[in-house]
Amino acid sequence: MSTQDLVPSPVGPVDVEQAEAALVERYPRLVRIAYLVLPPALGRNRRVLTAHALVQRSLPRRRVPGPAVPGPRQAEDAVDPGYAYVRGEVLRQALIAGLPLRRLALPRRAQLPPLLPHVWGLRLFPRVGGADELALDQRLSRLSGPGRAAYVLRGLERQGDPEVLRVLAAAGVEDPPAALAEADALDTTEDDAVPAGGAGAGAGGQDGPDGYGSRAGGRSSGAGGRSHRAGGRSDLAGGQSDGVGGRSDRVGEQAGPGRASGRRGGGTGREGHVPAGADGGAGDTGGLRGPGSTGGHGGPRGTGRTAGAGGPEGAGGTAGTRGAEGTRDAAGTRDAAGPDSTAGSHGPVGAGRAADTGGPSAPSGAAGLWGAAPPSASSGAAATPSLPRRLSGAALLESDEFDPCALQARPTDLMRRRQHVRAAFVAVVALVVCGTLLGLPGDGWGRNGAAAPSYARNPAAEAALDPGAVKRVDPAVWPGATRQDFSVWPARGGLTGDGALLRRALAVWARPGESVRSSATPGTPVGPPMGPPQLLFAGRVDAMRVVLFHDGLRAVRYAEPVEGTAGAALDFARTDAADTVGSSALVVSRAAGNVRYLTAPWVRETAVRDLLAPAKEPRVLARDADGVTDPVPTPARAGGCTRWNTLQVRDREGARLLTDLGELAPARLLWGPPASPVDATGAEARGAWARTACRLTAVRAHGVRSVNAWPFARQPLPEGAGTATWVCTRAETWRGTGSRVLAQFLVPSPGVPAALAAASEGSPACGVRDPRVLAGVLWRAPGGGWFVLAAGGGGFTSLETSGGVRGRSDGPLLAVRATAGARADLDGTLRDGTRVGALR
Repeated sequence: MSTQDLVPSPVGPVDVEQAEAALVERYPRLVRIAYLVLPPALGRNRRVLTAHALVQRSLPRRRVPGPAVPGPRQAEDAVDPGYAYVRGEVLRQALIAGLPLRRLALPRRAQLPPLLPHVWGLRLFPRVGGADELALDQRLSRLSGPGRAAYVLRGLERQGDPEVLRVLAAAGVEDPPAALAEADALDTTEDDAVPAGGAGAGAGGQDGPDGYGSRAGGRSSGAGGRSHRAGGRSDLAGGQSDGVGGRSDRVGEQAGPGRASGRRGGGTGREGHVPAGADGGAGDTGGLRGPGSTGGHGGPRGTGRTAGAGGPEGAGGTAGTRGAEGTRDAAGTRDAAGPDSTAGSHGPVGAGRAADTGGPSAPSGAAGLWGAAPPSASSGAAATPSLPRRLSGAALLESDEFDPCALQARPTDLMRRRQHVRAAFVAVVALVVCGTLLGLPGDGWGRNGAAAPSYARNPAAEAALDPGAVKRVDPAVWPGATRQDFSVWPARGGLTGDGALLRRALAVWARPGESVRSSATPGTPVGPPMGPPQLLFAGRVDAMRVVLFHDGLRAVRYAEPVEGTAGAALDFARTDAADTVGSSALVVSRAAGNVRYLTAPWVRETAVRDLLAPAKEPRVLARDADGVTDPVPTPARAGGCTRWNTLQVRDREGARLLTDLGELAPARLLWGPPASPVDATGAEARGAWARTACRLTAVRAHGVRSVNAWPFARQPLPEGAGTATWVCTRAETWRGTGSRVLAQFLVPSPGVPAALAAASEGSPACGVRDPRVLAGVLWRAPGGGWFVLAAGGGGFTSLETSGGVRGRSDGPLLAVRATAGARADLDGTLRDGTRVGALR
């Protein structure tokens, strides 16, 4: 039979609750199945724990689908769908656990020792059985995993052969018929222990010639003369099958649904059936046997065999014991042979055997292979006590030897366990000592808070991390210095003497951990300092402890909460070649949309000016003794553009205008031609910046050092609409590259923001190296007409448009009538004849 011909699944959909109920209700049965299928090579302790683990891992995670119409099944194959599913999972995992581990393949979960349940300090194993159980365990150990599964399904679960094949196929067995053949071979080996022509029939056996018990190629049947095996299946030696409807009787000497409690004696059920003519009624008493009587029919020389006691001349023995010559009755049990009995056939005298007790001629001291012989029976009517009977292999599966729920406990190797405990204790002590040494001052990383573990032992790097080596400038140095920049800033703040804070700040700077929020302007290196940096500030600002360093190239800000070091922040900004104005202020804190500045010691006054309100006077901004300003709403984090607050500082040279663009160093605002810009504090500059300030968002967080705006052309508008102004805005960076250029068009109305005409990044246009700039826009006149307007600054002699709009003009200005949505290409010619394209 091919496994593809089997029904895929005989159960319907199974819910998780249904499977859990089946698992809890039949937990001992499922664990026994797993224990029997697992390979004995695992050892009894691991088999017990693995069996419990496999059953406990067999619950489905969700509803398990099944076929709409299950296939036809036999009555004994009908099981609860939840139990069938869980049993299949248990078998599948038990078969996987028996597979050998391969070197190049990852082990599967069932092949590994179970995590749960786990027992410490004890070894658990089932109760020890007798010789029968030991023999069966040895036979099962010689089978493969699928063979053991087939034997358990047939013997313990009492499933028919088609159902066994189906369950094995569903459990992943590649060749279920071969596994079933292994189980058959085990049963055949057990049956072959009785030689051909063995013990005579029990109650109801047919007579052979001269009163000898007959057998059809094997052993005679116990009821009706049909041959059968102890496992309840048809005799492999050729006997006829026994049971209702011609099906095989699979389980002998084991109670089951619709079966008698055993095969001994008469009674109801299949095993106790006695055909007409046999003296098997209640199985208690019977007549004396003649020397030629048979086991079932009364012959001329005897009254037949009884279920209770043998005749005085019968070679008797119990139906469950084995004789000295190794004979065995049809129920799978063995007798102690009497002196007149033979080991393979019935003699003319005493050929019959009693079903339960031996006759009086049995020797009192005879010892059977499977148990002691009964004492001599008296000549009266009293029966001799029955001998212990040997159970079949299928019945032994129910014994305590194979019950992983009834366990015995013994200690593990106490000497080895004591050695392991000592080794673990020494390891823990070593870890504690090492951790303590790492946290001591002068080495390790425990005191550095959010810093990552140390990675270098370079002397220069260690000197840079020493808070005692940090440079501190005296406050009296800067007035007499030849230059005024960050190098002459004095160390200020109330925490300049906090060595622990400085140590953490330097450690996080050199080795920022994963929890540190770090930021840097474009082009700024974020590595550790090359040597001891200069301390600019260390103090408490708002709810943070802040430290500012400068190493000649960068300004570095470290901030941590007042409570603990969680949420530390590290910011880098490039500040090389900073002049007096460029080093006038640094951002020291950002909180709740506000910004605080730390001003240079030469700054005399600080104020706040709104660029969008050019006519409004600046508001005075207070500072503390360390030069830290009051909080100012920052435009760098504002959602709209309703105001643009700038920091106006005044030194001995005049007023300067600085703006926050989301970086550590604020950018300087300028006005005028690229060769000679000035600070944007005049009325004209403020008026132009009021209309272009919102465009500063295009250069936010770009490492900007200064932003200069200047008008490169003024153009009369068609239809007498006034005079427009063309403004170029250029943002220079600290790194010198990546500058951004914006060309903006300002209509005569002062309240209308500038329109962006062109933008470029990395272009030299509108700068000191190349002050030329050319841009154009599509403008709608008040009368409704559309025009292409263009302007060039820096020596253009003619302008020309092509593409969707064609036109040409002599000079740096152009106005050509167009249509709505028109697109045109713009070019200009310089005095030397060079053609230059528009800014893009």
